[in-house]
Amino acid sequence: MDRLSRAQTQQLNRAKVLTSARAEFAERGYRDAKVDGIAERAGLTRGAVYSNFPGKRALYFAVLADLAERAPEPDQPGRAADLAAGREAGQALGAFARAWVARLPLTTDDHDGARLGTDLLAEVMADERTRLPFAQLTKLQAIVLGLALERLRPPQAPPARLVHVAEAVLTTLYGAAQLAAAAPGFVEPFNVVTACERLAGLDPHDTWPPPHLPWIPRARPADEPWSPPSAADVLRAEPVRPDEDGVLAVLGLHRLEAVEEAVRAAPQGARVTAVLVTGDPGELAPLARLVLAELRHGLRQAFAPQDWPALRVVFDESGELAAAAGLRAVSDGTEAAVAVSGARVVARADGRGACHAAASVLHDHPVASREFTAKSD
Repeated sequence: MDRLSRAQTQQLNRAKVLTSARAEFAERGYRDAKVDGIAERAGLTRGAVYSNFPGKRALYFAVLADLAERAPEPDQPGRAADLAAGREAGQALGAFARAWVARLPLTTDDHDGARLGTDLLAEVMADERTRLPFAQLTKLQAIVLGLALERLRPPQAPPARLVHVAEAVLTTLYGAAQLAAAAPGFVEPFNVVTACERLAGLDPHDTWPPPHLPWIPRARPADEPWSPPSAADVLRAEPVRPDEDGVLAVLGLHRLEAVEEAVRAAPQGARVTAVLVTGDPGELAPLARLVLAELRHGLRQAFAPQDWPALRVVFDESGELAAAAGLRAVSDGTEAAVAVSGARVVARADGRGACHAAASVLHDHPVASREFTAKSD
């Protein structure tokens, strides 16, 4: 039998740790779970656990992210897409809410998998280092959901920003999650779904641009070849081509809301790719994976593929995409963007407002059409 390489051994040990951690958290709960217990279940040393994960909370986030990413999709994805086609906003929000509450521990008898996440929000709130990234990840959820809702507008309806409606829906669903954990049996799923459906009729007086946008930095003109590495869209779980025309925004987990500035400022036909980076990949990367996997699951249940927003989201844990965009170092406060036209970088921008600045440049450059033009963003 061939000896395993160092990388293969590490991958195998990581899988053992995740499996053992899931069992430990399910049996003892997050608070009472012990790293020593996880190591013993995995047949590894305590040091081997810490060589793969920086701490118990990072391991907890990784277990939840792994579960969310492996959550079963519809048995008949084509049939699910057919059902989603032609939905109005209220119907889509109802489907999104049903997918969400289906994963909550609604009674004391719910299975361990549903109950594993009951300590998530408490752990997020326990440390400022996780609160702001989680707030921005939730904001990103609202932006994507709001953009999808906007694509369901009837042709004769006036343009309207629906991100605030999406925020109200997520507030309802996260509140239901908290109560499901604190008071099993209290949350009535039908009422939660109905409330989310009716939020489609909310008039939150939502407008764009927000007040802070009048001050925007200027993008720096450029003329450089653009050949970034391949990547995967975590929302669609499929490969993407970052070399296509459009905007590539490199955003730390404290600046995710800036992606909406790129989406709103870009001309129709320009792709927007958000590249997520963090200065704490051990703990914050799995938290980001978890939040976006939950969003993906809801979107797949609620919206037909043609109604998804054109925005693509990529994790860049290796930093290769950020480096291709010219960033030597990244942090959770990073905001930088490049405008691409004709396989060349035509502009760069850094700092607050960079997404808007880079996207605006594309109005002066031809951009390739995209498959999302059936409905405008």
